Amino acid sequence: MDVLAIAKLSTTVAETGNKQEVALTMLKKQQDMQKSVATQMLDAIAPPQPLQNLPAHLGNTINTSA
Repeated sequence: MDVLAIAKLSTTVAETGNKQEVALTMLKKQQDMQKSVATQMLDAIAPPQPLQNLPAHLGNTINTSA
């Protein structure tokens, strides 16, 4: 190998490493943003309201013979 080929290979490897590092950093930031948005959406969901004051035995069984 000549010196220029070694220098070119070294530069290429360094550039590839930088690109991968930047891509990984951006991926982590995007995941953090998605986590934040998902947390906000889950927090925005109102807790379910009780339907009515029905007797406790209603809704516990299913009639499968009909």
